[in-house]
Amino acid sequence: MKEFIHHLTPSERAEWESLNSPIAIQNFLDSLSYVGEERNRSPLNVLRDRQCHCLDGGLLAALALSRLGFPPLLMDLVPEPGKDDDHVLAVYRINGGYGAIAKSNFVGLRFREPVYRTLRELAMSYFEMFYNINGEKTLRGYTRPINLARFRYLNWAVSEEDVAKVVKHFYSRKSIPLLKEESIALLSPVDRRSYEAGMLGTNFEGLYRPVAEI
Repeated sequence: MKEFIHHLTPSERAEWESLNSPIAIQNFLDSLSYVGEERNRSPLNVLRDRQCHCLDGGLLAALALSRLGFPPLLMDLVPEPGKDDDHVLAVYRINGGYGAIAKSNFVGLRFREPVYRTLRELAMSYFEMFYNINGEKTLRGYTRPINLARFRYLNWAVSEEDVAKVVKHFYSRKSIPLLKEESIALLSPVDRRSYEAGMLGTNFEGLYRPVAEI
């Protein structure tokens, strides 16, 4: 954090210090452009480039949460392979309830109030709005949160080379299933109104294309 603060200009530092609550962090992420690309920016570069996707947005949110005294936790929502992209959450806990901050190309995959009793409950709160361009509900699992404090020896808040090291470990974690196979077989597609509502403001160039669509 000290190295990150050292790199900030006075105006950047003022903006950073204005992120004084989970919803303030979410509102800041919402103000940034969503970009679908392979590059994983450091929090410093997200702040400066004014764009991000769910992973680098999650890193910035986790760093901002740590400034407020929360552990910097990242959790992954895992889709059916080949059907959709994963989705990264910065997780926080207040009064025993889990909440989340997230950057997303979909309206329904962003902020969650800290009212969920378990991580599974939190993950399942994203289920109905976790769909692909074909309207298929694709959420299948989640990972237990990783505490980014374990990477304090890396300068991931500033260096994208160090971000890559964190990301490699993050994506090596085992997914915990949310649905049984018999339940998956019975899933209906998302209805048209929900589909359109969830895509409000979507950057279509950044959408995941299922394997069959490529």
